[in-house]
Amino acid sequence: MNNKKFTATDLTKGAIFIALMAIGANLTAIITIGTVPLTFQTVVAILAGILLGKRLAAFAMTGYLMLGLIGVPVFAGFVGGFHTVTSPTFGFLLSFIALAYIVGLIIELNQQPSLFTFYLSSYVGLILNYLIGVPYLYLHSHFILGLTDVQFIPIAVSMVPFFLKDFVLVGFAATLAPKLLKAINKSSPKKPVAS
Repeated sequence: MNNKKFTATDLTKGAIFIALMAIGANLTAIITIGTVPLTFQTVVAILAGILLGKRLAAFAMTGYLMLGLIGVPVFAGFVGGFHTVTSPTFGFLLSFIALAYIVGLIIELNQQPSLFTFYLSSYVGLILNYLIGVPYLYLHSHFILGLTDVQFIPIAVSMVPFFLKDFVLVGFAATLAPKLLKAINKSSPKKPVAS
């Protein structure tokens, strides 16, 4: 994915991952712990970084975020709209762009990435997801909900079940990633259509 312009094939792959993000957001979104829905978005975003490369993955995640912000119900709970900026989990949504790019960058820095590289990139992405999402959740409690007595540590601890779930799923994704990457790279590039 080092070309300056995306091909039609690239854009199709990006669109597929936008759809997968919407599906991952709502497959189990009816299940919540506190104010946080249980989703598979983090794993999908990490796979986007691995399979699409840093630029296309970040582009796809940005597209997903923009669709939700303009009102398309692609976020968890089938919601959308600019008001989601004030939701407690919006920080996690923001993190998908950064983590997809970083995961893709780590893979691209290795011409022949080993299984260790896939695990490393995946778990770096997972950690980045929580490094952005949890502080946003804390700031939301303080400045949106006005819960000034809430401390950061209890909020971070409340996210442990989600982190453990994602840790296991990311491990499975990293294990499958080499075969998935080999398969997706078999598609031949088409004429560039967008930058």
